[in-house]
Amino acid sequence: MSKVTRKRHLAKAVSYRILGTATTMITGWYITGDVMSGVKIGAIETFVKIAIFYAHERAWLKFEYGLKKEK
Repeated sequence: MSKVTRKRHLAKAVSYRILGTATTMITGWYITGDVMSGVKIGAIETFVKIAIFYAHERAWLKFEYGLKKEK
């Protein structure tokens, strides 16, 4: 099995965020009927989701669920 690198994780995270934002932009455009509204919604969503993800990760530091104890 190949070793997974940090570059691969970063590339996957960035590509996932791009895909998610594009989906939000298209959905916003479809709902509003206005391309610029879709773009604005997608742009705002990008920063909001990054902040929420960061807060979520920090909150998980308080729990030991799923961690193996070192012997």
